[in-house]
Amino acid sequence: MAVTTEVKATRADTRLPEVADPSKVAPTDARALSRLFFDRLATLEEGTPEHQYARNTLIEMNMSLVRYAAGRFRSRGPQEMEDIVQVGMIGLIKAIDRFELAREVEFTSFAVPYIVGEIKRFFRDTSWAVHVPRRLQEARVELAKATEELGSRLGRKPTTKELAELMNLPEQEVVDAMVASNGYTSASLDAAVGASEDGESVLADFIGAEDAGMELVEDLHSLAPLLAELDERDRQIIHMRFVEELTQAQIGERLGISQMHVSRLLSRLLTRLRQELLTTR
Repeated sequence: MAVTTEVKATRADTRLPEVADPSKVAPTDARALSRLFFDRLATLEEGTPEHQYARNTLIEMNMSLVRYAAGRFRSRGPQEMEDIVQVGMIGLIKAIDRFELAREVEFTSFAVPYIVGEIKRFFRDTSWAVHVPRRLQEARVELAKATEELGSRLGRKPTTKELAELMNLPEQEVVDAMVASNGYTSASLDAAVGASEDGESVLADFIGAEDAGMELVEDLHSLAPLLAELDERDRQIIHMRFVEELTQAQIGERLGISQMHVSRLLSRLLTRLRQELLTTR
């Protein structure tokens, strides 16, 4: 049996050829060698050096399958291609661990679906800008196909009802898939959206900032019923301090009590209101 890489002496302990550089074995030779290694791998005890040697050699010899499968996704760019190849290797390893010669099928035919499936799972789990349920991620793909098919057939944009009938799903499920599709990609806040007199506008220019006053409105709205539960004198003290903005001494003069007494009353009132406000949120 001819191989394109150097084959050293037969390993007496495993009866397997020692391949100098398995990654450089030609695909045609790798196919024949793989059958030999799989046949021996099935008889070796897992965890032994011999088993590890056979398994690692199979992985390296069949890396061309990963590069072949990853080539389908070359449009993703060189940076992401590195991740795709790494994920594809996981699929290759799974295929090697689950393959049996008794299946009477070529290892290449068995392994490629594992590799492609692992890559697709990677995209499905990581390509979304926000997390959405798995069922909606899968429904998005079916939705895109159904929309394209109906659009071509009807010559117009299909309705939700028409899509639901074709996809055999409830209309609400289709609506959920449409909404979930918005989470597949995201745009940078620095993305240009047009030009203005002041120069180029970016998306961030059209997004409102958080209004600090809104929290105050919410607090006042929650505080109103709590104030209504206070007795007349307590409400009067709160009003004089925070509406009329009187000092504690001035409040004491009006009520005929000491400034120290006013301070204790205010402290008690504010502590009570703060605790009740926190429990209502």
